[in-house]
Amino acid sequence: TTDLKLSVMADAERTDYHEDIPPKDKSIIDCIRVAAYINQIPTGVDMIKDAHDKGYETTFNLMALSQVSDRDLGEALSVLAKTPVGIIYLVDSFGSFYSEQVRDLTLIYLDAVKGTGKQIGFHAHHNQQLAYANTIEALIVGANYLDATINGMGRGAGNCPLELLLGFLKNPKFRVRPV
Repeated sequence: TTDLKLSVMADAERTDYHEDIPPKDKSIIDCIRVAAYINQIPTGVDMIKDAHDKGYETTFNLMALSQVSDRDLGEALSVLAKTPVGIIYLVDSFGSFYSEQVRDLTLIYLDAVKGTGKQIGFHAHHNQQLAYANTIEALIVGANYLDATINGMGRGAGNCPLELLLGFLKNPKFRVRPV
């Protein structure tokens, strides 16, 4: 047996989640990651509830965050904090954030979920070659779910390189050499 968990991403308004996502007891998937833009929050919330009711762990990725106003972000986080979602991800969809922005946004996310038991994650893109640095910044401030990929492979300029993150964490249970 293994602690490995399988997860899939379901995009709001592009996924027929009522039909395509079976109950957890009929699936090998452990977690449904819902991805939505700010204008898709109602659909995203419904997707979270649907997946949760079907027995899955859930996360929520609010995409294109650099295009979201502070007011809209606050409202979205307030709504998400009331859902059964377990983890809310801060997403730098365009790899446009600097560390100061990541720090400030992570603190906003943490404040929004304070007392709910929800966790905060960070998903970076590497357009400015800052995905690794920004992931470390989010970790230092308090995000505890960090997305990374082998060699940073991902959409566009890629994501945070897994081998760099593993080296930084210096956790003896992680072995960088096989990666």
